[in-house]
Amino acid sequence: MLKQVYYMLNELGFNPLKLKNLKYLPRLFKEWKKYNSENRRPAFQATFKGSMPLIADYAESAGSIRTHYFHQDLWAARKLYNAKPQKHIDIGSRIDGFISNVLTFMDVTVVDVRPLDSNEVQGLSFICDDATNLKTFKDESIHSISTLHAAEHFGLGRYGDPVDPEATFKFMESLNRVLAKGGTLLFSVPIGRERVEFNAHRVFSINTILENFKELKLESFSYVDDKCIFHENVNVETVPDLNFGCGLFEFKKN
Repeated sequence: MLKQVYYMLNELGFNPLKLKNLKYLPRLFKEWKKYNSENRRPAFQATFKGSMPLIADYAESAGSIRTHYFHQDLWAARKLYNAKPQKHIDIGSRIDGFISNVLTFMDVTVVDVRPLDSNEVQGLSFICDDATNLKTFKDESIHSISTLHAAEHFGLGRYGDPVDPEATFKFMESLNRVLAKGGTLLFSVPIGRERVEFNAHRVFSINTILENFKELKLESFSYVDDKCIFHENVNVETVPDLNFGCGLFEFKKN
């Protein structure tokens, strides 16, 4: 119950965990005073009105590579870079993450049910479509598809889409339909004990994903474990029980 209260408060703009950063206020005031006492440039004098205190950054590291998104984006981008498909379609992946990485070496057509605020990026095309049916695309018409950390959200209403408990499964059916013979699908979702954490996402067992793509061949499987450690090219039978990992599936249609 505490977890649910925390998420609700956070969505309303109050993160209780950030109260711990109050301990950095004395340091902030000390450094403010030191800066102004040593500054000799009038235009760069620190004022209360012009300040933007970000005291949480005192405890931050240079960055983190132990996240689902870091590992999956790198995994999928490398796959595409090596494969060099003539045309690539992505469905629902992060624009400011995976898509921006891939645009450095190839064009991408993005499909999302939500509108894109701007389409003024070289190499980026956009199609607004419902992923559960992908009506824009004919059967077996796409040779290269990616969808990363997206399918688990469909049908939960979080992103303005209609509530539909079967949405993710309809989406997987649509992917089976539109993927061309010889085509490749890069697919990632949370893996672990099956459940829905409404309205954030679902978590799937590996077997559920394999069963829904049984018409395709699993070319490779990698995953990120509960400690956000990346395991590359492993046998699905050797994956330990997970709570909230990330499964990275590379499928091919023969």
